[in-house]
Amino acid sequence: MGKWIGILFITAGLLVIGFAGYELYETNAQQNEALNVAKDVVGSGEKIIFEDEAGDYTELLADFDPGQGDVIGILSIPRLEAELPIVSGTDEDELARGVGHFTGTAFPTQGRQILLSGHRDTVFRNLGELEVGDIFEVRMGYGTFQYEIFETFIVDADDRTVIDYTIDEELLTVSTCYPFRFVGNAPERYILNARPVATETAVNH
Repeated sequence: MGKWIGILFITAGLLVIGFAGYELYETNAQQNEALNVAKDVVGSGEKIIFEDEAGDYTELLADFDPGQGDVIGILSIPRLEAELPIVSGTDEDELARGVGHFTGTAFPTQGRQILLSGHRDTVFRNLGELEVGDIFEVRMGYGTFQYEIFETFIVDADDRTVIDYTIDEELLTVSTCYPFRFVGNAPERYILNARPVATETAVNH
């Protein structure tokens, strides 16, 4: 009897490992597909410094109206040598494909909070290695925008104060679950805030 119980446990363990491996494979495949789409969205045109003293990007954003689940850009993290697709929305389907843009928050140049979220065990597995002074680069179809990290902190998982619609200056907030090696639903969130340091617009030929 004990022999069969042992075999049952071993079989169950192998099934769990196999399922986890399949899920990881599927996630990687979805992210790679989304990244290829993102590269098309961003384009490969020449980049020029945008010189508009009034800071009016209305014309650039006039045709930018992504729907839920649309791939909208790329988040590059030079220190981690990472290029991650940005997907509109933060439901599980979107987060399985890349970094999610929280609906209702701003896009680069809109002068409000931009909130990006991702899973700690996929796109943001090495996020804890970043330090104050490191750079995020958000590449959109209408331009490339750099943000420098100026603070990191930890909040409870249900703390919604990190989403602030009253902010009237450009702020990039990046969020993931914490602790990074926690098994199961993590009880906290790791937050990085970054300010804009450079703005470029893309000119496609």
